[in-house]
This record gives sequence, C-alpha cells and structure tokens, in this order.
Amino acid sequence: MPLFIRALRIGVWLLPILIMMDLGYLIGIWPDWDKYAEGPVQRSSFISSYEFERHQRKDWPRLRWNPVPIETVPRGMIRALIVAEDANFYSHQGVDINALKEAMEYNLSEKRLVYGASTISQQTVKNIFLSPSRNPLRKWHELVLTIAMERNLSKKRILEHYINVAEFGRGIYGVDAAARYYYGISASRLSNRQVIELAATLPSPIANNPQTRTSSFNRRVKKIRRYF
Repeated sequence: MPLFIRALRIGVWLLPILIMMDLGYLIGIWPDWDKYAEGPVQRSSFISSYEFERHQRKDWPRLRWNPVPIETVPRGMIRALIVAEDANFYSHQGVDINALKEAMEYNLSEKRLVYGASTISQQTVKNIFLSPSRNPLRKWHELVLTIAMERNLSKKRILEHYINVAEFGRGIYGVDAAARYYYGISASRLSNRQVIELAATLPSPIANNPQTRTSSFNRRVKKIRRYF
C-alpha cells in the first residue's frame, strides 16, 4: 500500500478523535456568560499569565490593573479605541468580514503579515479566556467564543471588558492603570490628547507607547486625531 494512502487512512481515522478532544477542551473552558454579562470585570487569562511569568522574569514590573466601570471613562476614550482598533464595532457580530478580506489582500500584496483584522470582540475573548501562546487552534477557539460572547453580552459590556483588560504596556492592563502610569491621573480625567495617545499604544504597547513615542506611535496618533 502506498505510503500516501496509508497516511490518508490514518488521518481519516484520527480526525473524529481530534474533533472530540477539541470539543472537550471547549466545553472545559466554556464561560458562565451570566457572570460576564454583569457584575465586576473578571481577571483575564493574559493577566494571570503575566503574573505567573513575572515570577521567572524578575526584571518585569509589578502588575498594574485597576478595573473601572465604563461610565467613569471619558466617551472620547471609547471613541479613540474604536477608531484605532475596530471602526465597524457596532455593525458586525464579532467578526468583521470586510476588514478581514482587506487585511488578507494587503498582506498578500506585501508578502508578509502586516494586519490581523481582529475585532475588539475577538481581542477581548483572546485576552479574557485564551493564552498568549501561538497555538494553531487558538484562532478557531477565539472565533467560537467571540460568536458566543456577542450573543450573550451587549456591545457596551464587551467594551467595558475590553477597556479593563487591554494591555497598554509591560504589566499595564486597562485604561485606568494606563492613565495612572503614563499621566499620573485616573481614567476619568483623561483629556482628548491623552485618550488618543493611549489608543495609539495598541496593538503593540510594549514597543509603542506614550513613553517610547516611536515613529509608529506618532503616526497612529496622527491617524486617530483626524476623527476628533
């Protein structure tokens, strides 16, 4: 029997087992959506991963995380984040097909991965429930959980989670921790200039932030400022 045919038969036999194992994994991590639909913002998987890894990396700073109600955050902060990360947030159901198509076309033209086109909903799911690892199944899990989250949480609640778990620098999670670290004020006192700078910090906050002020950071500031 040719080696290819043998490998194909083994693959067909293994596929249902792998599918069942993956379904078991999803069931194991499936959230209690009621807990996320209201009440305090939960500690994210990324925050827990940071604290765990910090024990092995003594040069990393302490965790900064202070979740706050979305009502205490300036409307300009929400606007800046949507402009910077997901312009179609209110019109899609978790996945922005048009943005994904445009990103794929651009990446193919550049022959490298430039844009990922992840929505705010996808980023929120990744931060809260999944790990920073590059597991090839993570995107699939992210997609399933994003669709479920969009059906169980309001857009406002998704944004409330996002503003409190997004990373704004090494060990800095959430807009209030970022406001206090970079400007010495609470998120409620952020000016338009400051909310634009925090939004420009994403999606690579360790390299590009209000302290480093890289050329990439400054370009993003200018781009977001056009909408204010």
